[in-house]
Amino acid sequence: QRLYRKSLKILSSWAIDRHVFLDEADILRARFDAGTSASEAKAIRLLKEANAEVHEFTHPDPYCVPFMPGGSLFMRNPPPPLEVCFPDGNYPADAPKILFNADMSVAKKETGKAAVGTVLVDFTKKNME
Repeated sequence: QRLYRKSLKILSSWAIDRHVFLDEADILRARFDAGTSASEAKAIRLLKEANAEVHEFTHPDPYCVPFMPGGSLFMRNPPPPLEVCFPDGNYPADAPKILFNADMSVAKKETGKAAVGTVLVDFTKKNME
């Protein structure tokens, strides 16, 4: 299932038009379905070939959502901290109480990605670490 999902992500980087993507995704799904009833030895060979093909067709600059790290809208207009907007500490009742990370995920201490201090964004992998 991970190989199929990764294949679709790579396909979305190459196929710009949605109709082309859907047609190619149908072909890709048929290729995966053809190997479901294979013997164990054939399945191992198919997986090795598929991984090699994924490696071969990986896009040099994969598509990412514009507001995520690496996107053209990433942190274009970040909201200023509440301490800057209200230096006296008198926050309005409707002020947001949820903190967001740089990748727009909710900041939680238990996930290890809390929006405190500095955040390292790896633009080569296009993710937040």
